[in-house]
Amino acid sequence: MANLEEKLKNPVWYSLEDTHHPFLKTYDGVQFYKPDICIFGAFFDETKTENALNEYAKIAESFFLVSENQNPIINTNHVILERKIDGCQMVLEKLVAVENTEDIVLLTEKHIDEVYDLIWLVMPGFYQKKSFYMGKFYGIFKENKLVSITGQRMQTNDFIEISSVVTHPDYTKRGYAKQLISYVTKDILKEKKLPILHTNKGNPAIPLYEKLGYKITRDMNWWLFRRK
Repeated sequence: MANLEEKLKNPVWYSLEDTHHPFLKTYDGVQFYKPDICIFGAFFDETKTENALNEYAKIAESFFLVSENQNPIINTNHVILERKIDGCQMVLEKLVAVENTEDIVLLTEKHIDEVYDLIWLVMPGFYQKKSFYMGKFYGIFKENKLVSITGQRMQTNDFIEISSVVTHPDYTKRGYAKQLISYVTKDILKEKKLPILHTNKGNPAIPLYEKLGYKITRDMNWWLFRRK
């Protein structure tokens, strides 16, 4: 059985092996989420990726493979590499206390459209509406409008990833994301799991994450492919 460190090296794979196994779609040693849930895939053996990508492209127009340092092999007759996102993994080192001045709400299925619309407003392109079912989402409302959210995404029995940190452009610079990340971090710790997150290298939000007690631990690269 893989230990925590091994799982963190391949978080998509082990999430699908564990908590998110109901969302699994597999092709000969390459594991993907069902595309209506999430468009991420993972692998150990890069020689398996060529055929798997060809097959997954039949049901998903665009999608990612996530890896620490391996380079997937592709068949350019069927799939093209749109871009590689140089990312990093951050892991909570020490919880930093944050004053909570806002009413933070656990979102329910009735908020699924609002969550989707807010994420696509700020970060269009890759969030699937049913990604809501990957974990808990929390939000801040102003004048009955959802203006800031933070959610959970990949997870196993020993870690949970914080994701979908999004604030409406009209409500930024008010500390909403800081409070939400802190709140979700503490919620994960209550489950006796390790909070982690992923971001692209150079993201201006990294200093905020570091102030909240997270540290960069490894590269985590996102290969974005598109059906040809």
